[in-house]
Amino acid sequence: MACLASVLTAAPVWKAPQEMPFGELSILEIREVDPTQPALPRPGDEKLGPLDLRGVEPTADGRGWQLTVQPMIPGIVVIPPVDFGDGRQSPELRIRVPRTVPYQAPWVGVGGGQGDVIPYIPFPWAWASLVLLPVAAMGWWIWRRWLRSAPARARHHSLSLFRHHWPPPSSEREVLDAAHNLGRNLLAAHFGEEARSWGTPEFNGRRMEVWSTWTQSLDAARFSRTEPPFPALEDLLKALEERP
Repeated sequence: MACLASVLTAAPVWKAPQEMPFGELSILEIREVDPTQPALPRPGDEKLGPLDLRGVEPTADGRGWQLTVQPMIPGIVVIPPVDFGDGRQSPELRIRVPRTVPYQAPWVGVGGGQGDVIPYIPFPWAWASLVLLPVAAMGWWIWRRWLRSAPARARHHSLSLFRHHWPPPSSEREVLDAAHNLGRNLLAAHFGEEARSWGTPEFNGRRMEVWSTWTQSLDAARFSRTEPPFPALEDLLKALEERP
């Protein structure tokens, strides 16, 4: 009976660090220190309380076991007594698992609770805007090119319309007015808005007599006259190209 009581009251001893790093493999050791007791049987569970067992190896003296665990819960980890099946139980073990990683950065998103709330990190708009600088520079360059080419586009558009309406296909007042307006638009695109009011003296002063004939031919056509005749389109455009 005394031997049985000794077996029932014998308790293995833990050898464990005071703290275990979160998420890293750590080794706990449990052994029988009483030489009158047999060696401890292998722990049969795959878990050691809240810790998952990653490996189990006997100690060098064969009196206990080295248990490799990986704590994934921060705080105080409580390992309840381990029953070895022969009447012996290990004492309860408490080990602290700090909520930090190397360089003392905090762990978040594990274990639950207010301490696991991920802090708000504002979007770095100032840094992100640097990526837009090449795009903005390209847009500015395209905009400047577009502004510089605006007069050329206006001249090309006016020239295209004038080509399709000169000489006027009929002597109707609407057709003649349309041809006159398109011609004035073409002159304004080349010389500015003041060219819309130029008459014979202004055209002759700029050696653009063919355009003076252009105005006179339109006026004559409005009164059903044929003199002077409509000048040729090529002559009108050539005078624009040779303007002083």
